[in-house]
Amino acid sequence: MPKHTPLRQCLGCREMKPKAELVRVVRSPEGTVSVDLRGKAPGRGAYVCRSADCLKKALRSRSVSRALGVEIPPEIYDALAAQMEEPDDAGNG
Repeated sequence: MPKHTPLRQCLGCREMKPKAELVRVVRSPEGTVSVDLRGKAPGRGAYVCRSADCLKKALRSRSVSRALGVEIPPEIYDALAAQMEEPDDAGNG
């Protein structure tokens, strides 16, 4: 029996994709916002493709801020942009 692959919606292109292919931004219970590379940090999460175009769309539409219910600091967008430039060799698991 094949293992279930969780799907999440990218806030840039609005497509459903496997969770492992997306970058997660999380608002912790304390209210701090950070990039969650492992995808397991506690809190409310929002997902964006590893594509600069999707990040630009999400930034322009403020969809990440809306999804998390807080204003996103510029440092978080900078960290996301840095993730887009790196090859996909993150330990997904």
